[in-house]
Amino acid sequence: MKPLSTPEQILAAMTYAEKLAQLQIVWRPDSTEAGALARNGAGALFWPATAKATNALQRTAVEESPHGIPLLIGLDVVHGQFTIFPTPLAQAASFDTEVAAADARLSAREARSTGVNWTFSPMIDVSRDPRWGRVVEGFGEDPYLNAVFGEAKIRGYQGDDLSSSTSIAACAKHFVGYSAAEGGRDYNSTDISVQRLRNIYLEPFKVAVTAGVASVMASFNAVSGVPMHANREMLTDVLKNEWGHNGIVVADAGGVGELVEHGVAANASDAGRLALSAGLDVEMGGSLLSGNEPIIREGVLDPARLDDAVLRVLRLKQALGLFENPYVDESAAATGPDEASLSAARATAARCTVLLKNHAAVLPLKPRGQRVLVVGPYAESKDHLGAWVQYFASPTTTSIVESLTAALPGSVVTALPSATFFDSDPGLQAEAAAAAAEADLVIVAVGEPSTLSGEASSRSSLNLPGDQEELIRAIAGSGTPFAVVLLTGRPLVVSEWIDQCPALLVAWHLGTEAGKAISDVLTGTVNPGGKLPMSFPRSVGQVPIYYNHESTGRPARTGGSLAHQRPDVGLTGPTNTDDYFKSKYLDLELGPQFGFGYGLSYTSFELESSPDQALSVALDGLRAGTRLCFTTIVRNTGTRDGDEVVQLYVSDLLASVTRPVRQLRGFHRVFVPAGEERRVTLTVGFDDLGFWTNDAHAGYIVEPGEFRIRVGDGLSFQEFRLTVTPPSS
Repeated sequence: MKPLSTPEQILAAMTYAEKLAQLQIVWRPDSTEAGALARNGAGALFWPATAKATNALQRTAVEESPHGIPLLIGLDVVHGQFTIFPTPLAQAASFDTEVAAADARLSAREARSTGVNWTFSPMIDVSRDPRWGRVVEGFGEDPYLNAVFGEAKIRGYQGDDLSSSTSIAACAKHFVGYSAAEGGRDYNSTDISVQRLRNIYLEPFKVAVTAGVASVMASFNAVSGVPMHANREMLTDVLKNEWGHNGIVVADAGGVGELVEHGVAANASDAGRLALSAGLDVEMGGSLLSGNEPIIREGVLDPARLDDAVLRVLRLKQALGLFENPYVDESAAATGPDEASLSAARATAARCTVLLKNHAAVLPLKPRGQRVLVVGPYAESKDHLGAWVQYFASPTTTSIVESLTAALPGSVVTALPSATFFDSDPGLQAEAAAAAAEADLVIVAVGEPSTLSGEASSRSSLNLPGDQEELIRAIAGSGTPFAVVLLTGRPLVVSEWIDQCPALLVAWHLGTEAGKAISDVLTGTVNPGGKLPMSFPRSVGQVPIYYNHESTGRPARTGGSLAHQRPDVGLTGPTNTDDYFKSKYLDLELGPQFGFGYGLSYTSFELESSPDQALSVALDGLRAGTRLCFTTIVRNTGTRDGDEVVQLYVSDLLASVTRPVRQLRGFHRVFVPAGEERRVTLTVGFDDLGFWTNDAHAGYIVEPGEFRIRVGDGLSFQEFRLTVTPPSS
């Protein structure tokens, strides 16, 4: 290894071409090309699939490249490398940030042991349109939920010391507004007001920067007509200058070259110039050099901007400890899950399930003496890993029927072969209905396969694919009690069959231990306690629908659909003009099918809050750090131990701009044994009560006035008022 130097000393010795080489991560080179790139001073490469191959590349870079600079080795470690945890959307359903932290810690340990030192995760795009396939990769429709789960993942990945053998650099993505794509169509245009950009889409990223995230990824979309890969206002003025992001800004795959398709760059050279000048530090795709020759003529780029980008890359490598120890211990490299990681994956997966309906206590299953039939494409399928896993990921260990068979030795558990996710076979439906009539209880395991969610997986329909809905109706016609287990990467429309369904458990895509975790919940070994991180719409035509929508001048508060329409439009029912000219659909009930924060349990809870009814705080006290405490008593009034999620929402009753009807500003998942109670305290401060206007220069403001605070469980809430008084003179 060459003598160690500081990043500044290395920079001073580099040529223009060598600097550009440090500012690119080359897209999936073959082994021969990767070696040549490392020899020529490439800054970053994607993981070559083994610790041995990674060490070889690092050795080439350190011993044969012009300045002996080690490599950043990147990989999309989104919810596991070998041990696969629930998808991020499922993790958000746990309303327990420790679930995300546990995934990130274990993922970092497995990845770093094999030579990976940089992951492109977490995704913290606020996702309000379930047609967009990438909702599976984020934490749902709420900015606060995205912020706190993103922060947990960042701290889990990076730990207290990036140079640790169990830490990797995190990457907050996609900066910014990517999830607001029109029509829910991936890579599509967005149009976002300044106040919505600031109040909704930027909030999680600001928290990520405060948490010390090592890198931020630019998004494919444009903001105010300027593609993010060339958006100096966002990449430099906001991210680096206003927020003080000291890490690197990396392009998304091919995003720099796509500036040509956007129509703002003439060619690849122009695109590279625009991107680096705007504040991008690393180009993903490896097109800044042609061979070893720069595609951007020297003198075109501001030398100070170029040097700043290179220093950011070198300092990250220094923080990762790569100059001192670029290699990993090949004998200690992870190759798959161990018992501890499988146990963690199983426990976290069960915490992510959400019980949406349980009429007549169909669930949990009785421990013995029943004939249980499992039908549907997920009965025997092990397609539970979800989107964004690599080919070397550990597959799901057992199917639902295998796990139930092992968990219910005193019952007879059988599976009926059924059509695939996309086939239609009326004969199989009839066979399933006949078998159901002979069973005591049926588990209908349906949903989306993993390939239907993720990047480039937008859907115009949110119904179950194939004939799965017909299967549910056929089972309902048998008269046998049944429960639907819904495995999905996004909220789906269930309105066509939910009224016929006694019980519904949303199990998402739960990863390597999915089958066992689902069995744990169905049998009552684990009591479901999750809540929805995204609303389930009644119809795809209702999208986007989200709980924290802004107030409108004509809100609809009563009724729904045909009973409240005028006879003169061809619909029967009494005239109700007071409700007719309101913001609603003629053919849908108000609100989503199941809303954000909703979820049931096998037990029952009561929440009791006793706040001071005359809460008041001065604005200057809030600015100084005063936080108001709201304490709730959670009582388990049922016969089973269980978890409840206490949620706190804020509503600004009078403001200078239209505000959301309510905003989540705190939550806590608490375990309460049957017959016992627990005390939960949540707090509200300055950051929870203010907003940005359309004048970004005005900054974040809190206005004196009245606020409504709601504390509850997603079903019912205690309400009280808070007064923010003007600053004392």
